[in-house]
Amino acid sequence: MLAVQGLAVRFGGVTALESVSFEVRPGSITSVIGPNGAGKTTAFNAITGYLRPSGGRITYDGVSLAGLRPSAIARRGIVRTFQKTSVFPALTVEDNVLTGLHLRGTAGFFAVLAGRGRLIAEERALAAQAAAIVEFVGLTRRRRETAGALPYGEQRLVELAVALAARPQLLLLDEPGAGMSPGEKIVVSGLIRRVREQGVSVLLVEHDMRMVMGISDTVIVLSGGRVIAEGAPAAIQAHPDVIRAYLGGSAGSA
Repeated sequence: MLAVQGLAVRFGGVTALESVSFEVRPGSITSVIGPNGAGKTTAFNAITGYLRPSGGRITYDGVSLAGLRPSAIARRGIVRTFQKTSVFPALTVEDNVLTGLHLRGTAGFFAVLAGRGRLIAEERALAAQAAAIVEFVGLTRRRRETAGALPYGEQRLVELAVALAARPQLLLLDEPGAGMSPGEKIVVSGLIRRVREQGVSVLLVEHDMRMVMGISDTVIVLSGGRVIAEGAPAAIQAHPDVIRAYLGGSAGSA
């Protein structure tokens, strides 16, 4: 589905990523982990068009994403969240989700000239879809509340709902468990599994190793801007280079 080949990102004389290659298979949950500064979010930014790579190739369903704006990449089915919440704080939860549904809207200029019948029907359909997505993430009781008034963990759920509203085929989650309690992380892990069950592939960056190892099919480990390991969770946990990158020691000393 997604193929990253020889990806390089440089900022002046600083190399953030160098020769990074990996793939995301359809229907999988793939996690990217690594110490702080390893280049995880930089890779996300390059994939989604927020950074222009210095080298390499990124393809989605065999088509290059080079030169595409983030909005064009989203329309192709690649949707992302961010490390920090990016909800509209003054809007209700439902209205936040409706902003994500704009990619589904079909009524254009000529529909407006023809009358409001089609517009009203579409608005009702989108409202029903928004309600279903809000229910999916478990926020029905909060649907009329402003997003900015919600606890941080629930704001992260609003952000996930907005991303789902854009109907992704590949969903990129940047630290979905950040700032959450252990209980909230369990809820988010369950939601990610349910998203995958809906046919959406998931690529995520996350620091919580229990969460990563519990939901991932494949784990990719970055260190110093390079891939140092890739494989199933059990293999990654025992990989000596991964232990060294995280703990600064050898597998034997760990």
